[in-house]
Amino acid sequence: MAEDLGPTLISLTDEDGNEITLEFIDALEYNGSLYHVFLPTESDDEDAKTDDEAGLIILKVIEENGEELLSTPDTDEEEEAVYNLYMEQLFEEDDA
Repeated sequence: MAEDLGPTLISLTDEDGNEITLEFIDALEYNGSLYHVFLPTESDDEDAKTDDEAGLIILKVIEENGEELLSTPDTDEEEEAVYNLYMEQLFEEDDA
């Protein structure tokens, strides 16, 4: 019997030194790169000023000195393409 272990949470520190807790939602590949999709946790969500700021967070997995790091996508177009791919997959799962 599988146990429900709850959500996978990670804590990150942004460039301003603020700690952010994110809930891992999915991982997907786009153009040969791996991306992770996150949602802000409820405590971070309370700090957001608008619903737009509390949406999905997409981070690119990069390797630096043999260590995996998370980075923002290189361009807005890249972020939008990964977002669209995630939404397509999400709606495909809902239709199944």
